Amino acid sequence: MLAKRIIPCLDVDDGRVKKGVNFVNLIDVGSPVDIAASYEQQQADELVFLDITATVDARTTMRDVVQEISSQVFMPLTVGGGIKTVEDMTALLKAGADKVSLNSAALANPELITEGAQKFGNQCMVVAIDVKTDEETGEWYAYTHGGRKRTEWKALDWAKEAVSRGAGELLVTSMDKDGTKSGFDIELYKAIEAVVDVPIIASGGAGKVQDFIDLFEQTGVTGALAASIFHFGEIKIPDLKNELRARGITVR
Repeated sequence: MLAKRIIPCLDVDDGRVKKGVNFVNLIDVGSPVDIAASYEQQQADELVFLDITATVDARTTMRDVVQEISSQVFMPLTVGGGIKTVEDMTALLKAGADKVSLNSAALANPELITEGAQKFGNQCMVVAIDVKTDEETGEWYAYTHGGRKRTEWKALDWAKEAVSRGAGELLVTSMDKDGTKSGFDIELYKAIEAVVDVPIIASGGAGKVQDFIDLFEQTGVTGALAASIFHFGEIKIPDLKNELRARGITVR
């Protein structure tokens, strides 16, 4: 069994870490470099850096910030936001990223996943899926542009397609749960793990230690991502890991 991973996320806008609820009403949290360094000290397993307005602003990810962060941390670093070409991936990997995360560009051009996987290996390719429930039908749909645009892809179908194209990992965010601290969307992750055979990182809804326990005990996801509870010190990563170990959950 793969050890479970605890993964803080830096949502960066205009060079600052921001956090909101349901992808809106963002507030400033601080410097991404300083916050990344603090997570290195807390022994986080991985770090995700998402330039959340790169696609909307039609620009590439801030490579200089990625470079600064990579100089501060030794844990695996996944970077996403505004990646549209293999050249963009190359630049970020050279800047210090270990994996790249594709979202909007992959939905617009799924072949980009395959091109990246062929050049860098499947383990480098993370496809991020922002998922929101259709209130009328109850179906889960994939969204792009920082959660602003709904696509025609149902989330489960897109998850299967992304993996078939070469994604080695999926980062699945429940937009319905994002920032609410009401617990992870267990049913969503059960449904996705039933249709793909790659590691899944769950994101959206973490509010207390029990939420992580429920996620790992009730689903097969290997990573749990959170932002605000870690940023504001509501849960310390070492304390969380100790609680998980006490419940018999294997963590790194």
